[in-house]
Parts: sequence; structure tokens; C-alpha cells
Amino acid sequence: MRRRVFGFTLFACLVFGGYAAAQEIGPQAGSLVIVGGAMRDRAIVERFLDLAGGPDAPIVMIPTAGGADHYDQYWRGLRQFKQAGATNLTVLHTNDRDVANSDEFVKPIREARGVWFGGGRQWRLADSYLDTKVHDELWALLERGGVIGGSSAGATIQGSYLARGDSETNEIMMGDHEVGLAFLKNVAIDQHLLRRNRQFDLLEITAARPELLGIGLDENTAIVVQGDEFEVIGQSYVVIYDNERQIDSGGDFYFLSPGDRYNLATREPSRMGRRPQPLPRIVEKTPVR
Repeated sequence: MRRRVFGFTLFACLVFGGYAAAQEIGPQAGSLVIVGGAMRDRAIVERFLDLAGGPDAPIVMIPTAGGADHYDQYWRGLRQFKQAGATNLTVLHTNDRDVANSDEFVKPIREARGVWFGGGRQWRLADSYLDTKVHDELWALLERGGVIGGSSAGATIQGSYLARGDSETNEIMMGDHEVGLAFLKNVAIDQHLLRRNRQFDLLEITAARPELLGIGLDENTAIVVQGDEFEVIGQSYVVIYDNERQIDSGGDFYFLSPGDRYNLATREPSRMGRRPQPLPRIVEKTPVR
């Protein structure tokens, strides 16, 4: 059997200890912007910057998932943020957990109003930052009302269960890294969903771990999480995988469109109009015997 890195004991400590102990599902303070990849919609970046306090707010950019040994202030991931008007961007990167545990390294996060994770492979973010001072300072950023965002791998790392966390291939849904940064508790996040024909993949995780909520995001689409609720923004769909509840039209998952909202605690979607309108009735799933 392949060795599981950061196994159940650490998972329990992260989810039930420290900041996460007071969580329902989402963070008690601050915001998350979780993007399904290929972020071409400038409105998503602008929403992130607004939540951080505007284009002049100090933002830390973490490109570690990309796999390079070195990144500098010319990292290409800065381009979209600069085009949206961001003026105070700092690139922060290490592959060394000892560095990630140093006061000098985390100082920019302590001064930031927002942190953004770039794309690549999510296990690299876990290897470098999980359960380090960086992780602690990310929670502190949320506690003071800041925003954490990320696209692709930078989306998946924000869940408590690390989907596609295998260090050999991203085709394995439940791999040798299974623990994310847990800004969303009891949640597994997948990305590039419809564009890469991945809409059935999260069912493997929710079948094996029925307590988890699966959230799949298509490209150029995001959820903005505040507390236990999120709003869908962007240009495509978010897909919900709930092993216990479903809309009464049946099926193993259902779709949310831009403008739709979702309560992570009650697991109920709604559609915004003049007044919030519930989507088709949610029913309990019949247990398989």
C-alpha cells in the first residue's frame, strides 16, 4: 500500500484543533475566493481585490504549486492582477518547511490583506505550508477580515480533503496527500470540471467519505465564501456532490449557476431575485442497503 503523507492523525488535529475548532464549514471571519482555473474573467480578480480593500491593498502571491525552484516579482501570475489595477503585490515562495516556519518568511503575510495561491499541483502547497507558521498566519489573515483566494490547485488546497493530491499523477482522486489547508471544513474541491470532463470524478471521494461535501468548479468560475455561505460568480457552473441530500429531480450531483447561493451548513442552495428563491426541493437520499 502506498504511504499516505499527512494521514488521519494530522487531519484530525487540523480539523478539530486550533482555529478550525470553531469552524462550522467556512471561516468565521474573512473571505475565500475559490476559482476553477483558467481565470479569464477580470471580474473575479476585481472581486478578490475589493474584498482585500482595493487595488492598493497589500497582496501576497504564492506560486509554489507551479513546481519551480525559484519565483520572483516577474512571475507571470501577477499579470492579471496588475491589469485589474493591483499595485502592491509580493511574491512569496519556498519548498523548504523550515523556511516556511520562520518569522522572516511569514512577515509579508502578517502585513497582507489578501493572499493568492496560483495553479499547478496542490500537493506541493501541502508539502511546503501545511501545519507551518505560514498556515497559522493564513488563519490569522482571515481572523482580521482578509481574503484568501486561489485558482486550480490554489482552489483545491482550500478544502479539508485534498482531491487529486497524489504526487505522481493528478488522475488519482484519493492519493498520497489527503489533507488540505481546511479553510472549508469537511469539503473536497475539484477544478477544471466541465472543461476537462471531470464531472463524475468527485463521486469516488464522496462515496468513500460520505461525510464530505464535494464542490466542483468549472473554469472561469468561482465561489466567494463568507461564513457558511457562498455565491457563484463567473461564466460557467459549480457542481454540488452531497452523499446525503439531493434536489428532488434526482441524480448524484446538481449544478449552480452564477448568482446562485449555497448554505454550507444546511447544504441548501438558493437563487437570487428580488427575494432569495429556493432551488428545487432538497430531499434526503435513501441509504443504499
